[in-house]
Amino acid sequence: MITEYYVLIAGYIVGFYMAWNIGANDVANSMASAVGAKAITIRQATFIAGILNVAGALFLGSHVTNTIRKGIVSTDILTDPHLALIGALAALLAAALWVSFATWKSLPVSTTHSIVGAMIGFGIMAGGFSVINWGKLGAVILSWIISPLFSMIIAFVMLKIIIRFITSKEDAFSAALKLSPIFIGITAFIVVLLFLYKIPLGKTLATGHLAATLLAVLISLMAGFAGKFLLARMPLKQKKKGAEEIFRRIQIGTSCYVALAQGANDVANAIGPLAVIYFLVKTGSVGAKVPVPVFLLLFGGIGIACGIGMAGHRVMETIGKKITTLTNTRGFSVDFAAATTVLIASRLGLPVSTTHAAVGGVLGVGMARGIEAVNFRIVFQIMIYWVLTVPAAAITSMVLFKILSYII
Repeated sequence: MITEYYVLIAGYIVGFYMAWNIGANDVANSMASAVGAKAITIRQATFIAGILNVAGALFLGSHVTNTIRKGIVSTDILTDPHLALIGALAALLAAALWVSFATWKSLPVSTTHSIVGAMIGFGIMAGGFSVINWGKLGAVILSWIISPLFSMIIAFVMLKIIIRFITSKEDAFSAALKLSPIFIGITAFIVVLLFLYKIPLGKTLATGHLAATLLAVLISLMAGFAGKFLLARMPLKQKKKGAEEIFRRIQIGTSCYVALAQGANDVANAIGPLAVIYFLVKTGSVGAKVPVPVFLLLFGGIGIACGIGMAGHRVMETIGKKITTLTNTRGFSVDFAAATTVLIASRLGLPVSTTHAAVGGVLGVGMARGIEAVNFRIVFQIMIYWVLTVPAAAITSMVLFKILSYII
């Protein structure tokens, strides 16, 4: 029993370390385009994202988590409590180490795929290759193509629409103000549906498809016209900046939503395995799903916020500045594309990564300006790390599982 409590203490340390890495790496999903487009500074981004991630984790995060993320590994490997305890700790540390390495290299990776790879490594060591659901793993691999491709196309089309109907006009500000209810409205529509379908609290509300759609339409109409009313009252000196100033304000709103959703969804990557360790030590067994105490959600949220504040700028600069040059209209197109991709894919049951969608969106707006506007060297580096994520986390988890088996 004393040994198990040592494992629990180690679980808290590694869980916080994983949460820190989520903040350091995944914050780029929510704030990179806003920083790259100079809508907000890096300091403002880290402050806003830190607060919203804690709020998302604490108030919108799931109070129940799957013991095996994405159902890729059979829960049969959890029947032996001692084995499950070692495996959960090994998987958590392996995922954290990989994300930490990627952050050090300033490259964005999926923390969800990292924990999936780590759980696969644990599954192979504990039960052999037969416990792995290879079909679901194939869907994860497919998401490396689906997420960025969907997002790239949507961002490309959205930017072309903005150029055609707004920025190419002689009075770009008036054109943007006239069409602002449409852009704000469709953004609000996507955001509301994402809240209802993607965030744990929204899923708990179990709103029907028709009710969710009607609510999204109602809120989008209100947001569209309220937004135009407020934008029309901007000071004259800001109006002189043209359409970019209008999209700067819209973009800040979308970035704040993504940060809130990030805290609600991604906290499970750190707290899920920790919750497994916690209940194994407390009760001696664990089922397919385990309850997550509020203090663990807060613990994870604070860890994410610390990661954002201390190292979030590294990946943020890669996505926001190194792939292509962003403006507010381009940044809005990126945010809209990433949110739309995640919504469509989640409704189709496809596993997608917000990280991949965000990078795909940046690539899309770059391509809209011509191939020469994109730094493909950085893009290829990022893609290599995406491909390496699952096997690297799996191999690290297998090695750590062996080491921990001898120690514990």
